[in-house]
Amino acid sequence: MDEQARDVDPGLDAEGGARARQRVVFIDFRVLFLGEVSRSDIADFFGVSPAAATRDLASYIKDFGGQIALDGTTKTYRAVPGFQPRFDHPIPQVLSALSSGYGLAQYQEVANVIPAYVPRPISLPTWEILAPVTRAIAQRRVINIEYHSYSSGGTERELVPHALVNNGSRWHIRSYDRRRQEFNDFVLTRITRVEERNESKVTVKESPSEDIQWTRIVELELVPHPLQQRPEVTAMDFNMKEGVLKVRERAALAGYLLRQWNVDCSPDNSEKSPPEERDPSKRKGEEIRLWLRNQLALYDVSSAKMAPGYVAPAQQSSR
Repeated sequence: MDEQARDVDPGLDAEGGARARQRVVFIDFRVLFLGEVSRSDIADFFGVSPAAATRDLASYIKDFGGQIALDGTTKTYRAVPGFQPRFDHPIPQVLSALSSGYGLAQYQEVANVIPAYVPRPISLPTWEILAPVTRAIAQRRVINIEYHSYSSGGTERELVPHALVNNGSRWHIRSYDRRRQEFNDFVLTRITRVEERNESKVTVKESPSEDIQWTRIVELELVPHPLQQRPEVTAMDFNMKEGVLKVRERAALAGYLLRQWNVDCSPDNSEKSPPEERDPSKRKGEEIRLWLRNQLALYDVSSAKMAPGYVAPAQQSSR
């Protein structure tokens, strides 16, 4: 990244100083992570005229060395070969912007009204890995990656990614895996190389609508754990209605949610509780506060293996 281009704001006073800088950073962000930017993107987001958006694009190219060119077919600006971002884009802000659409990285800086602290994420990808992945998602493209897992070590994969997912501790992409011919999750920090395959076409069976686990919605009924001495406190903490919290989630993500909230999904509410400690007075701490009372909601849910204590009905009958 060009340090001078990042730190110097030539000609921005006449354009409105900080606001004009926000717009050129926005251009940089869009091209890097979404693969393209148009005049209407800038005009709609910032409420400026198309003429002002055109000047912003010209300033990005001329004053900051932005490596973009107009695609006459789509009327959008795209990166030219050798593109490098002209500004820093902090990855936590980028992921927040991509997943929620709020804040858009550096473009809406708002000071905290009161002191507040959010634990720092300990697992984040680099922009060199994240950017080609998000471009592929935004533009429905194919990528080749080098991926590392505990079971297979380093392997080459050809993926069609369609969504970013935060499972509570790390970010992954939901993708169609052409090698295994199925949809699966791939942790971003385990990807060491990404190659964009712009010439490869995405087929119907690889589209998000064909990802059954993604499109299927399950309703989870969470209640205070039966071993809790003060279930009413748990009901208050989770804003339960009549003693139950009903949560609707994608089947592909349900197991992650249950693990993040440390929900006991065992049929006899005995997760992490040996028989001699079933008496609440003998339990060490109350780290397990919730129990899934409708285990059948996880039937044929691929992510159920992530849920603490979950046992598939077939396995229950064989015990």
